[in-house]
Amino acid sequence: MCGIAGYVDFDRHRSIKGLLCRMIGIMKHRGPDASGIYEDDFAGLASRRLSILDIAGGDQPIHNEEESVWVVYNGEVFNYPEIRNDLEKRDHRFYTKSDTEVLVHLYEECGTDLCRHLNGQFAFAIWDRVRDRLILGRDRLGVRPLFYYEERTRLIFGSEIKAVFADPAVPREMDLRTLSDIFTFWAPLGSMTAFKGIYQIPPGHTAVFSRSGLSLRPFWKIGFENSGNSDRPFHEYREELKYLIRDAVRIRLRADVPVGAYLSGGLDSTYITALVKKYFNNRLCTFSVGFTDGRFDETAFQEKVVHALETDHKSTLCAEADIGRVFPEVIWHSEVPILRTAPAPLFLLSRLVRDNGYKVVLTGEGSDEIFAGYDIFKEDKIRRFWSKDPQSGFRPMLFRKIYPDVFDGQSSRTGQFLNAFFQKGLQDTDSKFYSHMIRWENTGCLRQFFSDEVKEELRREGEPIERFLSTLPGDFMKWDALSRAQYIEMTIFLSNYLLSSQGDRMAMANSVEGRFPFLDHRVIEFALRTPSCFRLHGLKDKFILRKAAMDTIPPDIAMRGKRPYRAPVSRCFFADTPAYVEELLSDGALRKSGYFHPGRVGKIIEKCRKQEGCLLSERENMALTGILSTQLLDHLFIRNFSSFPVRHSGRVLIFPPPHSGIR
Repeated sequence: MCGIAGYVDFDRHRSIKGLLCRMIGIMKHRGPDASGIYEDDFAGLASRRLSILDIAGGDQPIHNEEESVWVVYNGEVFNYPEIRNDLEKRDHRFYTKSDTEVLVHLYEECGTDLCRHLNGQFAFAIWDRVRDRLILGRDRLGVRPLFYYEERTRLIFGSEIKAVFADPAVPREMDLRTLSDIFTFWAPLGSMTAFKGIYQIPPGHTAVFSRSGLSLRPFWKIGFENSGNSDRPFHEYREELKYLIRDAVRIRLRADVPVGAYLSGGLDSTYITALVKKYFNNRLCTFSVGFTDGRFDETAFQEKVVHALETDHKSTLCAEADIGRVFPEVIWHSEVPILRTAPAPLFLLSRLVRDNGYKVVLTGEGSDEIFAGYDIFKEDKIRRFWSKDPQSGFRPMLFRKIYPDVFDGQSSRTGQFLNAFFQKGLQDTDSKFYSHMIRWENTGCLRQFFSDEVKEELRREGEPIERFLSTLPGDFMKWDALSRAQYIEMTIFLSNYLLSSQGDRMAMANSVEGRFPFLDHRVIEFALRTPSCFRLHGLKDKFILRKAAMDTIPPDIAMRGKRPYRAPVSRCFFADTPAYVEELLSDGALRKSGYFHPGRVGKIIEKCRKQEGCLLSERENMALTGILSTQLLDHLFIRNFSSFPVRHSGRVLIFPPPHSGIR
């Protein structure tokens, strides 16, 4: 794992070493172990290294035999030993034992098609001195980030946006269209970011920048067109899945440092942990986060798994005040407005990992998207069933299967409200976004908090939903309903929220690499071709995964229902209000930034202060988090940006003067 950065300018007439130093200096958290720079007439590459493979000899940038091809690289190629063996047979000579060096020689063999051969999570930049071209690549699901800014003959890139902003010539301005998208979908769409002119290389793409400009090309895509071969027996699918996941775990244990695991107490992390314990490592260290608020805490399930698997377990307890305290750091690292506080406990969890001397953890992310684990997939199925008899009183009662606590008799009015909620647009089953229609329209109501000026500008941009629909594959409506819903979840939520704000950014903030066995491309491709009834069987989510795990983990954990990962919100900011909250949500600060209507925001703040326990609705909690995180982003990156922030003290954050240089 590393942080990478670089600069190409075909009209450059000066050294950019100082800029490269600033770019990687601002990302020291991504690679505290080593750093390096390469520079020639047109290009500069820089790297911060978190040493995991070939600790002594794997420093970057790395080159080929003739020093005509140079690479900086963030991530892991888990099948690098097999690729290296093949390349050595083709007379390529290696001078390190790292997976990074595989990239330069594979590029010599395959050109820009090299990514098709990689099993991993990666973002890289290859500078070809002979052809005067820069090749950028990003893994299939976008586990590792890669951002860029292009202007005429120059392109600047980095693992984080703050590295790109280290160049003072790059403009810093909020992208209002993306802000509107986030306040609808929870995440930016496609290659967009929160800032104008700053883009990300899309997942599963390579890009080439030359004197002719920038060109993007996909090397992999999500597609369910081959799903549904139900002639094959279920047990064959199950056994294939068991092999694939075990092998995905095996190759993700390749490291020259100890590898730990996150353990939430649910199916996914328990299965990964059990596979490591059973087949590979009987001294596994696991890590978990609990909550002082019992509504969110899963400590009892975590302890049960720890007892069953006998891991060396470490845990941290997260209080509401902890979330409020670290929230500015969370936004500094996420670099995007967020509608949930859920990344904050994961930030604290990765700190626990690092404090215990670990750099690498396996996690269970991705399973819910590829094996249909979320309630939204079950909601879609029930609504489609209900739509065939809209007057039925029995069919909507199936929602009790998903939300039994809401329909417990004592909450009958809440149950009636939920029925009415799910009845909206019930018979619009031909809609391309039927599965997400209610959620998007509900979240989209948050845009009412935008200022009148922002609303007026957004009217010219068009509706966010229409923009997303224009990106769907041509054969999208030929897929079954579940596959369509999963595609939407994977392309928006998985890549641009879960793996970003809750994944890479929170782990790397504390110099920790997360590895995701469920996102091995072989496992994903298996799920894409699996009949939908094996993913969601009736209303039983992740059916085939549960069956695969039955002989490896405790049966009650294997069949335990999905509990969404959530964290407290309003009390984090108003039970004991931090100074930055008072300042950034003040009437003056809101007017100065101009994104939100002070009067409308003031009503939520007043409600928080007056109501005992700060009991806001789910929508109000999302609005509060989104508004505060946007204000923080504006404060940190647009109005007060500096390359070297320190932890907040007193009023919001204090920044020392920027400095350059690397050790």
